[in-house]
Amino acid sequence: MLANIAQIPLPRPNLHSVVSRVIRTTESVIPFRFKQKALEKGLNKAFHQPLEDDEFWFLENQYLGVEVTDLGIKVVISCNAERLIVCQQDNADAWIKGKAEDLIKLANRELDPDTLFFQRRLLIEGNTELGLAVKNLLDSIDWDDLPDSVRKGLAMVQKLPI
Repeated sequence: MLANIAQIPLPRPNLHSVVSRVIRTTESVIPFRFKQKALEKGLNKAFHQPLEDDEFWFLENQYLGVEVTDLGIKVVISCNAERLIVCQQDNADAWIKGKAEDLIKLANRELDPDTLFFQRRLLIEGNTELGLAVKNLLDSIDWDDLPDSVRKGLAMVQKLPI
């Protein structure tokens, strides 16, 4: 009888759900100021040239929220003096919402925002003019000009089973 029990296959954890659980847990445990500092550094490095060229002018005194719906992550971003800032607040003038996989593919230029929007996999809520300005800016950026570390980071994140 014990030999039969040993042959019963044990369920293997779904890697996607394990990674999602880890991300959700760390998101709620890490203090905001640490996340803020890391995100601001990464965003300002990634968008250094567009910021220097004042292409984020429309985000001055405006708040853009980005929500990764399947991971429960919300980030509110604004721009001040040609620098992106991450704000500790839940309200935003516009929200861009989508699942992690779709947002990663969008960042890696594998999918365009219009396709995701019309398939209802990318939502823009609130001030749609602000949301569309962000979408148009992202469409106009030459992603080959992003720092190598940013491109490598996006490629690494894409490999995660999120």
